[in-house]
Amino acid sequence: MQQAQNVVIYTGAGISTAASIPDYRGPNGVWTQLQKGRSVSTSDLSRAEPTLTHMSIWMLHKVKMVQHVVSQNCDGLHLRSGLPRNSLSELHGNMFIEVCASCSPAQEFIRLFDVTERTALHRHWTGRLCPHCRSELRDTIVHFGERGTLEQPLNWKGASEAAQQADVILCLGSSLKVLKKYSCLWCMNRPANKRPQLFIVNLQWTPKDNLATLKIHGKCDAVMRLLMEELGLEIPVYNRSQDPIFSLGTPLSAEEKDSHTRKEIAPFSALEDISQEPQAQAEARPLQGGWFGKGCSKSRRKKKTI
Repeated sequence: MQQAQNVVIYTGAGISTAASIPDYRGPNGVWTQLQKGRSVSTSDLSRAEPTLTHMSIWMLHKVKMVQHVVSQNCDGLHLRSGLPRNSLSELHGNMFIEVCASCSPAQEFIRLFDVTERTALHRHWTGRLCPHCRSELRDTIVHFGERGTLEQPLNWKGASEAAQQADVILCLGSSLKVLKKYSCLWCMNRPANKRPQLFIVNLQWTPKDNLATLKIHGKCDAVMRLLMEELGLEIPVYNRSQDPIFSLGTPLSAEEKDSHTRKEIAPFSALEDISQEPQAQAEARPLQGGWFGKGCSKSRRKKKTI
């Protein structure tokens, strides 16, 4: 990290498990549980907050040790940690962002709630209308089996350019089973000695392990804490009152107030009031639909018998 000129970080669901958001392919992951025949319910993610890893990445970017972050996650926690939009590629979308693809350029609306309540695979309309052209708004999620075409928040251009300039790629909490298919992220067209050095932190095997300079089987928060200590950098604590989503968010119009049933991200003062509710009311309720509920549907298909 100290010797590198251009560091790019690739992140997966494993960096968000500390925020009580389950991963997909881990021992207790969504797809793992479904393949064992167990039922999976999705919980309200409005109270999830950036983890130690998210905040460490923010600090590494602030001190210019990391140039770009490429994420598979839809939870919006990189954005909420404070990472600038131009240094972030959310390849599979962001649950808080809906866009009007009819406007040119596409109009983007950041909300304080999960906009994917009514959306699913190949069905992306959120039920709200663009205030400029009155066309239907759509979510930004790229489901398994879909191809993302939106400029933002996917930012494929930024991801590709960052990969071409990188001399170190750090992969955190990703099985890489999807990322490995994006050839532009790996510079495999170069001779082996001219490719970026690859470092992987993940609890399970990945298809890139044999190409890595170093593979660490460990939890992302534990490894990042050690890295930040080694670099002599302080890990900032997430402050909800300074969460950029509150300044970036677009309020709903009066006619849209009842267009969703998901909880909104609350400022810290409002969150304190919520914490006083009885335990039974404070527990997360199962939710149906949306990016997280539908994202695992592929694993329910039975394998073909050979």
